[in-house]
Amino acid sequence: MPELPEVEVVRRGLAEHVIDRKVAEVSVAHPRAVRRHAEGAADFAARLLGRTITGARRRGKYLWLELDHADDGEDAVLAHLGMSGQMLVADADRPDETHLRVRLRFADSGPELRFVDQRTFGGLSVHPLVPAAGGGLVPAPVAHIARDPMDPAFDMDEAVAAIRRRRTGLKRALLDQTVVSGIGNIYADEALWRARLHGTRPTEGLTRGQGRAVLGAATAVMGEALTAGGTSFDALYVNVNGASGYFDRSLAVYGQADRPCPRCGTPIRRDPFMNRSSYSCPRCQPRPRNPHP
Repeated sequence: MPELPEVEVVRRGLAEHVIDRKVAEVSVAHPRAVRRHAEGAADFAARLLGRTITGARRRGKYLWLELDHADDGEDAVLAHLGMSGQMLVADADRPDETHLRVRLRFADSGPELRFVDQRTFGGLSVHPLVPAAGGGLVPAPVAHIARDPMDPAFDMDEAVAAIRRRRTGLKRALLDQTVVSGIGNIYADEALWRARLHGTRPTEGLTRGQGRAVLGAATAVMGEALTAGGTSFDALYVNVNGASGYFDRSLAVYGQADRPCPRCGTPIRRDPFMNRSSYSCPRCQPRPRNPHP
């Protein structure tokens, strides 16, 4: 699933190409693409028709397009990219993608917006904007999501305190989107390596300095990934123009099992983690004596 840098790459592309444009036509090619819109495909299309997109926003891994005012208040199109969702800007005469699910055409006859999703795990839906737990207005389904380390309003000390209040392993806390959003499996492993901390370290024993170190490392590594266009392991993770990112070439530990640690040369270790994998350096990131299970 795309993480914060990959979603931010898409958000920036949408901000450049679709803001201040009025929707003239909406077509839904597959009902699963709007299954999270409880009122169905026809209502989804009706809610967008004639509306102007006023903003492209993100919190953590969640992306949405704000719409101009409706009779019943402010709302937005929430995009779940899932494992293979793509938001693509395309000229109208470009052939349809094989897995095109939703198309938005605009009144200015310029490039259209296409939602393409091979595996149909993602989708689009319209929701009211409501106050979020971390402040600001967000679509209702993501109101519980915390701010992310790249948010200008992110409070580092508050996030560290929230992590230390947990009774779990450090990596699990980093992946908890109600504590700090946007950090997924890839960037958690990279941040832990940079901070020289093991993911099973109990959060209740974490010092404030260690908490700040790992969140600072997460901010840095995601910033570098953003500059590189994100991390693309296959052709499914692309920007709005269909181009892949290349930060995977700079990963220190994630996916590097048995390769030498860039810092000390020790072979990187892979461990099972929540039906996924964790990667760490046994020397730079020794397991704690009493790791959290």
